[in-house]
Amino acid sequence: MERVLVVTGGSRGIGAETARLAASRGYAVAVNYRERADAAQALVEEIESDGGRAIPVQADVAEAADVERLFDTVDKELGPLTAFVNSAGHGGGYVRAEDFDPDVLASLMRVTVIGAMVSAREAVRRMALGRGGRGGAIVNVSSMASTIGGRPGRTDYAASKAAIDSFTVGLAKEVARDGIRVNAVRPAVTMTDMVDQLRHDEAARNAIAESIPINRIAEPIEVAHPIMWLLSDEASYVNGCLLDVSGGGFTVAKLKQPK
Repeated sequence: MERVLVVTGGSRGIGAETARLAASRGYAVAVNYRERADAAQALVEEIESDGGRAIPVQADVAEAADVERLFDTVDKELGPLTAFVNSAGHGGGYVRAEDFDPDVLASLMRVTVIGAMVSAREAVRRMALGRGGRGGAIVNVSSMASTIGGRPGRTDYAASKAAIDSFTVGLAKEVARDGIRVNAVRPAVTMTDMVDQLRHDEAARNAIAESIPINRIAEPIEVAHPIMWLLSDEASYVNGCLLDVSGGGFTVAKLKQPK
């Protein structure tokens, strides 16, 4: 039976590379997007031209009704769900705690935390053996920021990802006997459009690279491969894992806020 994957935030960055890689390995893929319909459609067409099966589905994960519609659409157009990757995120900005805006914080949490949890709820409802599902796997995209409290000015983002870490471990224990494995990847800084300013700031790019033992910033495909491993049968006994995809972690003394 065909494996079916939903990737939130699937039109760009890590999500897009995961969708592309999954399709090449035989998954039918739902590429979720919020605004970038052109990017999602282009990715779907690319997958189809390579012989894969994919659909674009617009939904804002910050809206519960949108999340429900996303998964209902997948039920109808692709079939029973077997895998879910939570890659939708909110990059936030650089702001010190003394300047926090509650509305901005709420927006960040609605996407990164509440959106992820509601999306996981819909995935569990469809995959759980006790609900007639076939079991499956969930991978949340967290961040190494959760382990260090974030770079200066990013404590809000780090806190949101720490919530994802805790949720991953707890959910893994809760749904394991329903045939669902839940894990997370924690990338270091990865060259996506969330850090697009780094493409135009060589000094900041180099400073961040120097804070990583492997001495470079990750590419999205380097995170997509571990995600796919966690979804695969090769990781059949891996559950509740927070997998650091970090180039060796951070050298804390060199953490600086990019200009």
